[in-house]
Amino acid sequence: MKKPLLSLTLAATSLLAHAQATDTTDTGKLTISGYIDSYCLTAFNRPKSGNLLGVDQLAGRAFDRLTDQFALGLVQAKLGYSSRKTDMLVDLTFGPNAELGNFGNTAGAFNSYRPQSPYGAALYGTSAAIKQAYFTYRATSRLSFTVGQFGTHIGYEVIDAPLNYNYSLSNLFNNGPFYHIGLKTAYAFNSHTSLMLGVVNNWDNLTDDNKQKSVIGQFSFKPLSTWTVYFNYIGGYGDDTYLNSLVSSGALPSGCGNYTRQLFDLTTSYQVTPTFYLGLNAAYGRYHFAGESAAETSACEEHYGSTTPDWGGVALYSNYAFSDVLGLGVRYEYFEDQHAIRYLQTRNHSLTITAPIALAASKIIVKPEFRFDSAPGKYYENRLGQGTATQTTLGVAFIYKY
Repeated sequence: MKKPLLSLTLAATSLLAHAQATDTTDTGKLTISGYIDSYCLTAFNRPKSGNLLGVDQLAGRAFDRLTDQFALGLVQAKLGYSSRKTDMLVDLTFGPNAELGNFGNTAGAFNSYRPQSPYGAALYGTSAAIKQAYFTYRATSRLSFTVGQFGTHIGYEVIDAPLNYNYSLSNLFNNGPFYHIGLKTAYAFNSHTSLMLGVVNNWDNLTDDNKQKSVIGQFSFKPLSTWTVYFNYIGGYGDDTYLNSLVSSGALPSGCGNYTRQLFDLTTSYQVTPTFYLGLNAAYGRYHFAGESAAETSACEEHYGSTTPDWGGVALYSNYAFSDVLGLGVRYEYFEDQHAIRYLQTRNHSLTITAPIALAASKIIVKPEFRFDSAPGKYYENRLGQGTATQTTLGVAFIYKY
C-alpha cells in the first residue's frame, strides 16, 4: 500500500503548489452548530444486566443500550469555516455515544486492546473528543482534497441523531467503520457523477499500528434529481487492530495475523414523492487469512471455520411525512456475522418503527420508537441473565439541534 500513498501524496502536493488563489479579500464564513440528545426506553425481555448488549456482552445494541432510566446520548459542538477555495470542520463530541463512536481515540475499558500510542498515553485524552477535524481545498471547481480525521463514507446511517430518521442505529452501522484519518481526493465529472479515492490509517484508529494503509473509494451518481446511488469500498492488509491484539496476546492462532480485509457497500435513496421516501443499504465484507505456513493457515481456519470468513447484511428504509410536525418511518434489517469476525457474532432480524415529532420550528425532535430483534441461539438476555432469542424495546428519544 506504500506506492498508492506516495503517488497520491505527490500528486496532491504538485497540484496544491501550482494552484494559486487570486482573491485576497475572501474572508470566509464561520458557522456554529450541534445538538444534544437523550433517551429513555424499556425492554420487554427485562435484561438482568440493565443493558441491551446481549447475554455475552457483545454489540447487540451498541449505542442506546441502557434500560429503564433516562440516559444521555451525545453532546456535539461543531465549528465550520468556508471560503471560496477552502472548507474546515472541527466536530467535537462528548458523552457515552461519543466515546462509543470514537473508541479508537480513547484508552478506557472498551479499548484495553489498543496499543500504546507512539506519542505517549496523554495523546488519547483530548483526542477522545475529536469526532472530525479536517480541511478541504478545492483546487478547481471539480477537484478537491481533504486531509484529517473524517467520518466514514461507508453506510447509510451516521452517529448524529438529528440526521437519522430512526434513533437506534442499525447493525450495519455498528459493525462497520465509524471514522478514518488520512487523505482523500474527490472529482466531479459533472453535476450527476463523482469519484472519491483516498488512503487512510485503517479503520477507527487514531494511530496506525502498522506501516500499511487502507484504500477507500466512493463512486456516486444521480440517475434522477430525487434518486442518489453510492458505491463504497475500503480494503487493506492487517488493518484490524482488535484482531491483531488477539493474535499478539495468544487468544488467536498466529496464522490469523496475516490477512487482508475488504468491505463493499451500496447505499441509495429515492424521494418517491414530496412526502414518501425509500432507502436501502447493503454491505458485504470479507477477511482472507493466509499464514506463513499451511499449518498456520489451517489453525486460523479451524478457529473461524473458514480462511475467508465474511459478514454483511441489508437494511430497507421507508418514511412518510403526514405533516411538517409528524412522520412515520420503518426500517427492516437483516445482518449476518456467523463466523464471529465482527461484533454481533450471530444472525439477526430487526424491525424498527419510529414516529418523529418536530417542535419549535424543528429545533426539538421527539422520537418515540419501537424495535424488535430476533437472533438464534438465545443471544439476548432475560431477567435471569440467561439467553433468549428475541429482544423488544419501546422508548423515546429527545433531541435539540442548533
